[in-house]
Amino acid sequence: MLRTALQPRFLALLGLVLVVGVVFVQLGRWQLGVAQGKAVEEAVAAARAQQPVALTSVLGPHEAFPGALSSRPVTASGHYLADGQLLVPDRRLDGQPGSWVLTPFVVDATGATLPVLRGFVTDPSDAGDPPEGPLTVAGGLAPPESPVDTPVGPGEIGSVDTSLLVSAWPGDLYNAFLFLESEDPATGPQLTRVPTPLGDTGLQWRNAAYAVQWWVFALFALWLWWRMVREDHRSRGVAGVGPAEDDDAEPAVEPGVGPDASPGDNGVREHL
Repeated sequence: MLRTALQPRFLALLGLVLVVGVVFVQLGRWQLGVAQGKAVEEAVAAARAQQPVALTSVLGPHEAFPGALSSRPVTASGHYLADGQLLVPDRRLDGQPGSWVLTPFVVDATGATLPVLRGFVTDPSDAGDPPEGPLTVAGGLAPPESPVDTPVGPGEIGSVDTSLLVSAWPGDLYNAFLFLESEDPATGPQLTRVPTPLGDTGLQWRNAAYAVQWWVFALFALWLWWRMVREDHRSRGVAGVGPAEDDDAEPAVEPGVGPDASPGDNGVREHL
């Protein structure tokens, strides 16, 4: 069958099938990108549609962080601690390198400390001191980050790792941190806010199904070419041409014909 597949007409057809297959694969990748983009848009819209709730109504100190609270808008009333502010280096915002400013915030209702990501600075000296006095903070919740081995200097922490913060800050600690969006009242210089990241947005399944459909079309085109080659190979064998592996078969020898045949042995005996 290989000799059949290597015929010029089938090679040309294979080239066309491969071109069509590449186009179908790229269309599938495009549809997959559309599926991911639409999933992000839906997640953003759903997050923005949620009304902020009091932190104390959804999470308590030292409680495990439930995945459903990722990006959940919450509010909390209390005050910042004058000491204990830390920088989280090696972060980027809009393509610029810098640091997160992480400040302990004592929640009035529980007396526990909530890590608040007040903003982003490119120069550590721009972090400044947190506002004084009672206020209400609002923003999106996020689970603690994993620990990192990156060396850090004084007043820095490698990640928002609550297992380290619990020993660095006094009192009970929330097993979460807040991406600050607003302070009420807003006093003093305001840092550049870091947008609350979205959780796992997944896919928009309708467009994902379209992507799979295009890839199935690509495989079907290749299978169709292979079937045409196979059918042509079989039809040539039925017509008497025979498959390539039978072309060199030895011809059949008729009885009584050949170098080993005895004289007169032609299948008809003569009677004397």
